[in-house]
Amino acid sequence: MSDTALPTSIDDTIARLAALDYVADRQLATGVYLALKLQRPLFLEGEPGTGKTEIARTLATMLGRPLIRLQCYEGLDLAGAAYEWNYGRQMMEIRLAEASGEKTNRDALANELFSERFLTKRALLQAIDPANPVPPVLLIDELDRADEPFEAFLLEVLADYQITIPELGTVKAAQPPIVILTSNRTREIHDAVKRRCLYHWVDFPDAKRELDILQRRVPGIGPALAAQIVAFVQKLRSIELTKLPGIAETIEWTRALMELDAMVLDPEVIQHTLGVLLKYQDDIARMQGSEAARLLDQVREEARVAGH
Repeated sequence: MSDTALPTSIDDTIARLAALDYVADRQLATGVYLALKLQRPLFLEGEPGTGKTEIARTLATMLGRPLIRLQCYEGLDLAGAAYEWNYGRQMMEIRLAEASGEKTNRDALANELFSERFLTKRALLQAIDPANPVPPVLLIDELDRADEPFEAFLLEVLADYQITIPELGTVKAAQPPIVILTSNRTREIHDAVKRRCLYHWVDFPDAKRELDILQRRVPGIGPALAAQIVAFVQKLRSIELTKLPGIAETIEWTRALMELDAMVLDPEVIQHTLGVLLKYQDDIARMQGSEAARLLDQVREEARVAGH
């Protein structure tokens, strides 16, 4: 279990994230620090694979808190995200009461049908449950995958850390959870959601930070191979592709290359492993042959010049 105290400064935030191998730039660390101190949700937007989801996992570990994840998808509604009534159990209880023939049983059940014991709690309600011993980290992941009307359900949670259940009343968190929302920006998120959050755009890391991330996440990698991988991926991101490789792909590609006992990059090993780094056939086809070799030549030449 990690130190459960909140970070005392931005530098402390950077250091404690780094201790768990999350290398945050100062702007992101500032957003995290302020979100924790101000008890405001943090909305992270950016390309897939840039570490948005990972920040929630790291914070949960860092603060010793449970992580509750709501994975968004098309068609997600209140029943899937917050709560629903257990109608099957309600019907069974009604039939048992009717079978007993006792009027007192039927009257008591009528008063209890919409009590908490018939309530199925989903992620949002679990996160604000006043019975929580410690406030959890609530990750609302890939909000852009959900339908736009779903965002209206979130407003009460994001603004007041509460959910109003018509049959039961208002459930409000005793202590606000730490809320992280992410979006890959496949569509725009409504301003009403953004106004209730602190906002940060998570960009691809520069070469220095990506190299630091890679060496932390893939221990044992040789310095020459690590430097070549980072330089190659950085150049790859300057090309117009359907999906640019994120940090997650860089790490996965590195692990694949190490499994193949690669000491340095060469055109052949790049050709054989492009499917680890790129996820669309058009992108792979574009990079096969001379294009990948051209990028590798640039990487080697720049390394040679820097060595002088």
